[in-house]
Amino acid sequence: MTSTEPTTGRARSPEATAEDSIVRKLATLDRYLAVWILAAMAAGLGLGRLIPGLDDALARVEVGGVSLPIAFGLLVMMYPVLAKVRYDRLDAVTGDRKLMASSLIINWVVGPAVMFALAWIFLPDLPEYRTGLIIVGLARCIAMVIIWNDLACGDREAAAVLVALNSVFQVLAFGLLGWFYLDLLPGWLGLGDGEHLDISLWEIALNVVIFLGVPLLAGFLTRRLGEKKLGRERYEQRFLPRIGPWALYGLLFTIVILFALQGTTITSRPWDVARIALPLLVYFAVMFFGTFALGKAIGLAYDRATTLAFTAAGNNFELAIAVAIATFGVTSGQALSGVVGPLIEVPVLIGLVHVALAWRSKFAPGAVTSAP
Repeated sequence: MTSTEPTTGRARSPEATAEDSIVRKLATLDRYLAVWILAAMAAGLGLGRLIPGLDDALARVEVGGVSLPIAFGLLVMMYPVLAKVRYDRLDAVTGDRKLMASSLIINWVVGPAVMFALAWIFLPDLPEYRTGLIIVGLARCIAMVIIWNDLACGDREAAAVLVALNSVFQVLAFGLLGWFYLDLLPGWLGLGDGEHLDISLWEIALNVVIFLGVPLLAGFLTRRLGEKKLGRERYEQRFLPRIGPWALYGLLFTIVILFALQGTTITSRPWDVARIALPLLVYFAVMFFGTFALGKAIGLAYDRATTLAFTAAGNNFELAIAVAIATFGVTSGQALSGVVGPLIEVPVLIGLVHVALAWRSKFAPGAVTSAP
């Protein structure tokens, strides 16, 4: 929850009071969040360039192709937010058919198709980078979107449900969509030979368990046990403010590690990075603004329209990078496209947090879905 949150005129609930406490505690970090994120990116890139062998050393700390330092950072980042979720309200989210249907269609039909089209429009002469971008489009966001949503005052319960839904479809549909967009569709359209995506359901499931399952379980158990021991009011007003700052600390740590892993690759090929960045910028703009407008058009309140937009615009770059490296190699163009994804996504989505908050005034005052 960000300190730039505008006044909505709604009654302040105990949960809102707890959020205010977190904002006061995070005031300095939150006020300059964009600066800290850019500094973390620069620090990671600098470490990757200045310390010989650091990227290789970090890359070796992995299990099943999953980087343990990144997994640790994401766990620290997601746990405080998921501990704030009111799990007793999830049935109100699953019963919102407009939200659920819109999320499924946007994430698993529109998103991959948009990235496929942009990859071919902007990179017709660079097949490796094009393939890497298509893989990024197939990897729907299940991790970092939770913190962007929270900073933009989105619906936490809706975010938890939608990322869980994306996780299920990621396991079931990633390989099938990879075959369709990389192998079958290019042949149908006469665009040349396709690519074969070598990725197992086990690898995708492991990614989902580590990047979502562990922090989700930890957050759920913390909420249940915390409320049982402390009571809901003390849990929200005393415990949550203590763990709240760690969400942003985990975010900054993850960014430093991620860019330290790929610092040499990114800084040694600036023109290639720029070519890959352009379609990504267009993708984030199309997905976020289009989905946000859709949410408002179908009558969603601000908090759920925001959640829908961020879950549509974000991507699971951890999975995209892992798949590209496993299939095409760590030095491949496909892997570089995956790495450039968070390089562009992180600053763009933190900017879109401020855009969403500015647009909050376009919704009816107090128009939020969650009950007080």
